[in-house]
Amino acid sequence: MAKSKKAKTPKSSESNKSAETKVQMEFERAGFFCRLAAMIYDTLVATAVGMCAAMVMIVFMVVSLKNGLFDMNGYAEPNEFIQNSVLFTTIIQVWVGVWIAGFFLWFWKRGGQTLGMRAWRLRIFSTSEAPMTWSRLLLRLITSLGGVGTLLVLFDVKNKLALQDRVAKTEVVKLTKNQNDHKSW
Repeated sequence: MAKSKKAKTPKSSESNKSAETKVQMEFERAGFFCRLAAMIYDTLVATAVGMCAAMVMIVFMVVSLKNGLFDMNGYAEPNEFIQNSVLFTTIIQVWVGVWIAGFFLWFWKRGGQTLGMRAWRLRIFSTSEAPMTWSRLLLRLITSLGGVGTLLVLFDVKNKLALQDRVAKTEVVKLTKNQNDHKSW
């Protein structure tokens, strides 16, 4: 079992001054199947987020088209226009993509865990002294290649690092039940 380098515990909201003296703990890095289970869970949640985001945008577009805010170019119904418009379908796809990416980035930034990671007691930690910035998390999201980057864990049995972990200098570790409790952070 690969042990991580010294991973930092999260900052306590009560004492910002004591955040300077961070406690070091050893965690076991998560293997492929734990990551896969969390990814399946997160895919279901991200699909729901995407569906809700698409619904909001489509309702906005339909209402806008029906009220004459946009020209329907001779189409009788808004749904026909939206389906045949490259611009409107691209807007919907980008809108949904931003919401899905936002889902992952927001959860990673706010607690190091998505809902699936929380259910499977996994958490992202930094392997360097650099803070977990939005740009670093975006790099991690992009280099995950939609989850394909995680396949590297199967071949890297010793370190258990995925492509996104290596590029963004992060690691996914297993937590105990007590460590997974947000009250202890």
